[in-house]
Amino acid sequence: MVAIVAFGRESEFLGPVLVAAAGSLYLPQIRNQEWAKVAFNLSNFGLSTLAAAAVHTSLPFDTADSVGLELLAAIPTALTYSTINSALLMPAVAMVTERPVREVAREMWLGDLQILPFAMLGGLLGRLYVDLGAWVVPLFVAPILIARQAFASYLALREAQEATLSTLIRALESKDQYTADHVERVARFAHLVGIELGLRATKLERLRCSSLMHDIGKLIVPNQILNKPGRLTEAEFERMRDHERVSCELLRQIDFLAPVVPSLEAEGRRHEAPNEAPIETHIVAVADAFDAMTSTRVYRRALPQDVAFAELRDKSGTQFEGSCVEALIRVIERRGEVYGAGHETELADFAVPPPVVGTGSAGLGDLEVEERTVRP
Repeated sequence: MVAIVAFGRESEFLGPVLVAAAGSLYLPQIRNQEWAKVAFNLSNFGLSTLAAAAVHTSLPFDTADSVGLELLAAIPTALTYSTINSALLMPAVAMVTERPVREVAREMWLGDLQILPFAMLGGLLGRLYVDLGAWVVPLFVAPILIARQAFASYLALREAQEATLSTLIRALESKDQYTADHVERVARFAHLVGIELGLRATKLERLRCSSLMHDIGKLIVPNQILNKPGRLTEAEFERMRDHERVSCELLRQIDFLAPVVPSLEAEGRRHEAPNEAPIETHIVAVADAFDAMTSTRVYRRALPQDVAFAELRDKSGTQFEGSCVEALIRVIERRGEVYGAGHETELADFAVPPPVVGTGSAGLGDLEVEERTVRP
């Protein structure tokens, strides 16, 4: 953006394109000799900046005499750059990651909105450079370097947080391999539903943490209860339910996980006051139930996906929130993914082969109903 403004009068296109092309010189890719990526970035940044410069020069107002107009001009200029960049990048990312273009597009759209403040800052710096000369550059570069260091510290903190999450998940894995795999699958399903429902980045992150930690309290549940193939006794059921309280108490002690506690507490009250529960709670409940039904557990083999979908829809509006159910089904069908009987990639080793029809979920416990063939 600085280049577009600074070169606007002398070299409307060449200068900005050359500056943008420098962005393709990413040292890790050069060291690894990933020349295809370097060439792609060179073309992408160059074409995106060329289009943005064309929009900036063709605006119906002159920005030369007004800083305010320059800031205003930064918006369509940046959006043009973002649009061209995404249009070129989305198909490539979709092919490399084998994901639908629509899903990649939604994630990019959430991130691309963040460029507008930086574009306006770039427009301001470019205008000051044109009006006052190159001496103003250090005045801007110093704060930018400080901000870069602050961002690096933030990334280091995020890495520490991810390490904490990984440690807790590994602790679950050491106790029960199935539970650890289960929470990671639930987190993935919940993330897909969150994107489908248009959740903001902050809510998506809280949703991810809630999904990963919703079963952490099972660390205190004895394995003979957790893996009991038959129906739980009332005492065993209460012991199992105690893991919800332990989950909340544990997460309250970890600063960055404390914000997800209300979502976990709302899970226990979801049936009593569904309208008061945050959307993350409903999403995790649907993702949790779907994975439970389409996975083999000690008390029952995996159900077919269509049976799981039918059960979710049957309980939609009572046990589950309808929009979350439909969002999960819609995104799985659109992605062409199939789960459940005949499609499991990893099977846990059970001392006794699970029956095709089970008594119910040890995680949810069913003390009142004697016969039940489908239980999430």
